[in-house]
Amino acid sequence: MVRSTAAGMAGATGPDSFKQVNGMGTGVVIDRRGYVITNYHVVEDVEEIRVTLSNGETTSAELVATRVRNDLALIKVNVPESLPTIPRGTSSDLMVGESVIAIGNAFGYVHTSTQGIISALHRDVPVNESQEYHDLIQISAGINPGNSGGPLLNIEGEMIGVNVAVRVGAQQIAFAIPIDQVVEIVTEMIEQHNEQRLLTGMRATGGPRDGDGITIANVSASSPAAREGLKPGDRVVRVGSQPVDDRLDFALAMLEAAPGRAMKIEVERGGKHYDLAVTAQAPAGQTSKLGSQRAWTMIGVKANTVPETTMTRLNSRMRTKYRGGLLITAVRPGSAADQQGIVAGDVLLGIHGFETTTLSGLASILEHPELQRGPRAKFYLVRREETLFGYMRLASMPTSNRR
Repeated sequence: MVRSTAAGMAGATGPDSFKQVNGMGTGVVIDRRGYVITNYHVVEDVEEIRVTLSNGETTSAELVATRVRNDLALIKVNVPESLPTIPRGTSSDLMVGESVIAIGNAFGYVHTSTQGIISALHRDVPVNESQEYHDLIQISAGINPGNSGGPLLNIEGEMIGVNVAVRVGAQQIAFAIPIDQVVEIVTEMIEQHNEQRLLTGMRATGGPRDGDGITIANVSASSPAAREGLKPGDRVVRVGSQPVDDRLDFALAMLEAAPGRAMKIEVERGGKHYDLAVTAQAPAGQTSKLGSQRAWTMIGVKANTVPETTMTRLNSRMRTKYRGGLLITAVRPGSAADQQGIVAGDVLLGIHGFETTTLSGLASILEHPELQRGPRAKFYLVRREETLFGYMRLASMPTSNRR
């Protein structure tokens, strides 16, 4: 099921928001708990992800993090047991002429393997305004629809890349993202995802390969990490039940942490091991709460921030360059929004010349002196991939709620 309208992509669940399509792709298990790397275009706009494992078992999966411009995504397969992971090699020592093997779900034929050589290195392949591949491996192994997201292996069976694209109309010209680049990008994706949902007060550094280790670089005063006794220079040995050998291990382990729940962290300090338990906090959301209150009181809407990846897809389909928006989830009867015909599923782009990209930003906009004095405010929105505008008279905010 894919989201077929602007409202659907932003999170609406109306009857016209979805359509059913057939699609396929391949993924690589990088963590035994079921974390899988694939291409972003394999899961783009998809509401329901179904994964067939190598043993034939089919299950559901959830999208964890994406990087549109690099065409990578991380999903989590819902399985109770541990999954086997693929051995990771390195792409730092690849040579032109080296033999490679590509594995994937070509045209739905599972476990299809093709052989070829590395034809060239460091290829840049532009796709569109929002996506461009850099530093790719060019290979002669056959890549077909359904191969996207699958592994490129060396003759030792180690993954050296993720298959990503084929040149339409060409023969024996295909491309893969080098594994070192994949690991770096996926690690950054997970770290950003964790930062948005967890406040620990610690920053860790480390290398991309097994054995590089993770070291605590900074601990903020009065933070959860500081209160538990973590110190700069501590080497992280284990998070929860997961051994930590590199940055990716650490980022994946922190995905299991949740605000308000203690996460066990084992560190080495001065040759001794210490078991600590850091309880992360949820990031402060006071400004977002204020924006929600003002939106409901002054405009008459409830809204959520549209994710960056969703706006990228929307801009690509509409050929626009909007930087963000708010998905309208509810409209108060008789409110300014209701009088102007705004409905749930609309994406609010701006008010009075100001962009409405976040709820905290909306709070500041609605407090602007020009809006307090002006009789009407011009607004812009997207509905069914069409940009509309109108004018609304904003209600006054009660004095007790003003800062």
